[in-house]
Amino acid sequence: MSSAGLRNTAKKPFYKTTKALVVVSGAGLLIAALLGKTLLSNSASEVVYTTEAVTRGDIENLVTATGTLQPQDYVDVGAQVSGQLKKLHVEVGSEVKEGDLLAEIDATVYAAKVDATRAQLQNQKAQLLDREAQLALAQINFKREKNLFAEDATTSESLETADAGLKSAQAQLKAVQAQIQQTESTLQVEAANLNYAKIYAPMDGTVVSITSRQGQTLNTNQMAPTIMRVADLSTMTVQTQVSEADIGKLRKEMSVYFTTLGSQGRRWYSKLDRIQPTPEILNNVVLYNALFDVPNENRLLMTQMSTQVFFVEAQAKDVLLVPMSALSFAPPRGPRPEGAPADDGPKGEWKGRRDRAEGQGTMGNRPRPALVKVMNADGDIEERKVLVGVTNRVQAQITEGLKEGEKVVSGSSRPSQPKAVGGMGMGGPGMGMGRR
Repeated sequence: MSSAGLRNTAKKPFYKTTKALVVVSGAGLLIAALLGKTLLSNSASEVVYTTEAVTRGDIENLVTATGTLQPQDYVDVGAQVSGQLKKLHVEVGSEVKEGDLLAEIDATVYAAKVDATRAQLQNQKAQLLDREAQLALAQINFKREKNLFAEDATTSESLETADAGLKSAQAQLKAVQAQIQQTESTLQVEAANLNYAKIYAPMDGTVVSITSRQGQTLNTNQMAPTIMRVADLSTMTVQTQVSEADIGKLRKEMSVYFTTLGSQGRRWYSKLDRIQPTPEILNNVVLYNALFDVPNENRLLMTQMSTQVFFVEAQAKDVLLVPMSALSFAPPRGPRPEGAPADDGPKGEWKGRRDRAEGQGTMGNRPRPALVKVMNADGDIEERKVLVGVTNRVQAQITEGLKEGEKVVSGSSRPSQPKAVGGMGMGGPGMGMGRR
């Protein structure tokens, strides 16, 4: 080849070669971008399902509350007379029988009053004997004067004087008799006060508290002081405070159980006995007292223990269970109730709103239809109608439509889309050569 030909080849413009490289690089990047977009689109369209197997077990729909334990029967034993508490014959925890001596108040003053009143009564009875004798003498004088007057042997003035003396003797006798009755009544009061100085157990039970100490002076003029409380611990009452949002779910004789802090999971069972109509308001929260009794023969339950109470609104045993998140409740149809939000269908029917998975799977005690997605053996998803029984916030009872072991879809998610790789846009590294 001649030197001229070589010289022409060496001097071929460089920008033409660069342009060719840019075209090739741009085409490759465009193909890579389209391929990546397609792969990302397919990846983003895939849905990952979370499944759980249909299991068999027990389910309860509960209303929970807290409460405290109190004896069913108790008596606050107080003092009826004032004085120094001389002797306590029991202590906290002592078992007593009705009529047992619990405490003594200093009875010196009351015993002296009884003795004084009894002496006064004896004096008045002696006066009564004197008045009876005076009456007998007045009756004799009046009879004699009356006989003499009949024979004109005395004057009418003498007869009138004898009659007045008789009446005076009778009046004085009645006055002494009234005084005796009054003194006898006073003696009964004083004797009762003397007896009140000894305090006896009003019932069989246990001394659960003592609020007065030996040697303390009790004053009954202002208020009746409480010395101790005697309670029957064989039956305890659980006083539960239920919020106004849950009180409407309770009914008399519904099953209830509770645990205590130290029971290590042990449950005590009973039936709801009564609901007090007057609420307590604590920090603007309205609470109603629901009470029920529980036997306590072994004395494991004690006064003022805290309890966690569970009222059983509904329950089912050995049934098929699925998560609440797997259910979709069909909206009710029919005429829209007054005041309900507008949600009309094509035919003017009220569709209502879907219930949320918060324990609203039953209408009263009737099973309610719902929809659930089931994954078959091939991994395909199919929608199936089921009937739902008892529900709570976590699980639901399936009465019809599923079998134990089948997998239901409890959730789904999409994989996160990765970020675009640098250099795939028009301003990437491959295009920098065109700006030279």
